Amino acid sequence: MVELAEMRGEIRTGFAELGGQLGLALQRTDQAEADVDALEQRVEALERARWPLPSIAAVTALGSLGIGMYQLIAK
Repeated sequence: MVELAEMRGEIRTGFAELGGQLGLALQRTDQAEADVDALEQRVEALERARWPLPSIAAVTALGSLGIGMYQLIAK
């Protein structure tokens, strides 16, 4: 009987430790998911802010071409 009571105590202790470890793993997973969500938002913001750069480069190139053509024709 005593051994059975000791085994029950050990099993309860083991389950309590396992429950604590699972709780910690769940907390870390939740934090990792929050970090990933934050990074996704930052990447999306950077992608939205980046779109005018190719357009600005194209306008600048066309402007330079126009000035070069004007100088060539004006001579």
